[in-house]
Amino acid sequence: MRTLEWRQDHVVLIDQTRLPQETVWLEVADVDAMIDAIRRLAVRGAPAIGVAGAFAVALAALRAEREGRDVDFVRAEADRIANARPTAVNLAWAVERVVAVAHDGAAAVVAAAQALADDDIVTNRALAQRGADLVVDLVGVPVRVHTHCNAGGLACVEWGTALGIVRALNERGALTSVTADETRPLLQGSRLTAFELADQGIAHQIVADGAGPSVIARGLTDVVIVGADRIAANGDVANKIGTYPLALAAARVGMPFIVAAPESTLDPVTPDGDAIEIEERDPDEVLSVAGRRMAPHESTALNLAFDVTPADLVTAIVTERRVIRPAEGERL
Repeated sequence: MRTLEWRQDHVVLIDQTRLPQETVWLEVADVDAMIDAIRRLAVRGAPAIGVAGAFAVALAALRAEREGRDVDFVRAEADRIANARPTAVNLAWAVERVVAVAHDGAAAVVAAAQALADDDIVTNRALAQRGADLVVDLVGVPVRVHTHCNAGGLACVEWGTALGIVRALNERGALTSVTADETRPLLQGSRLTAFELADQGIAHQIVADGAGPSVIARGLTDVVIVGADRIAANGDVANKIGTYPLALAAARVGMPFIVAAPESTLDPVTPDGDAIEIEERDPDEVLSVAGRRMAPHESTALNLAFDVTPADLVTAIVTERRVIRPAEGERL
């Protein structure tokens, strides 16, 4: 099942804010609605928001065609879309890919966006098989995987990156279980990763974010596999907040820490993690739960959406084309 796809003149996508309680499909027919969906995380995950951004450019091109506007209108809308969320590089990458054909008309933009969505599935399936091979080589079988946030089919068009590797391991009979961090404050692990694992019949347990490093230290898992939102030229990895402590714990006990991401997430223009813009989200996401204020009204919150794991803690980055080993000094 695709998490988002093009339907004639609009986009349909799963509203991930409603999972796992209910599956609700949104129909998105204009750029403003897509930007809203991206910002409020109705669609999320670096590959998925890249495709969503490409589809948003297609919506802009259709509007330009209807209203007799020129290509400059499409480019201006593309700039707005690309800046909807700052950390994940896939968004700007995908927008640039499709806006490049805007001078050929709306049909060309739609076709380019649809091709990008199709490519995402092929890319992540290839990444998953390469990643599964690497995991087996590093830790043998059977394997217990620890993961953080959601890097499955919901974060992509259909297959997944980190959870794509989990799926490939499971299909080979090489997987014992998965430990998924809850992923505060929006619980992408307990809501979305657990939802996907349960749907696939994969044994799993959810742990509090703060418990993740202790699970690793106690030898209750064999390998950490996470996704990424941007990877700098030196191999520093930006991913959901809470990833860095897992990498520290894994390094302490000599456990492999693997990052699964398509080539589109690699950003050779950004030299290192210090140059990655880290998104700060609404403090109320931390101060409240399910709309109910949990902290004193005098309290404030710093809601960093991502952290940066230094390259020397990253055993390997797996893409659809290659394996990069930042901890050994390899660069992109």
